[in-house]
Amino acid sequence: MKPNIHPEYKDVKVVCSCGSAFSTRSTLGKEQLLLEVCSVCHPFYTGTQKIVDTAGRVDRFRQKYGLRGKEAEADKTDKK
Repeated sequence: MKPNIHPEYKDVKVVCSCGSAFSTRSTLGKEQLLLEVCSVCHPFYTGTQKIVDTAGRVDRFRQKYGLRGKEAEADKTDKK
């Protein structure tokens, strides 16, 4: 690598709004990085994620495609 062209790579403390903190390395230039959401409090990772149904799209999808799977399985068991 060429000298004096790359930013300094140093330790940075990452702090989330939920209180979780960890250390990493970055070229940020600050000693601390503040986050709003991290893997400790994000709904996807905690399992509390909710499906936002605006205009009934989820229900329409379930009605359209959910019944086909159940009906197909019922037909297979009836034919045996």
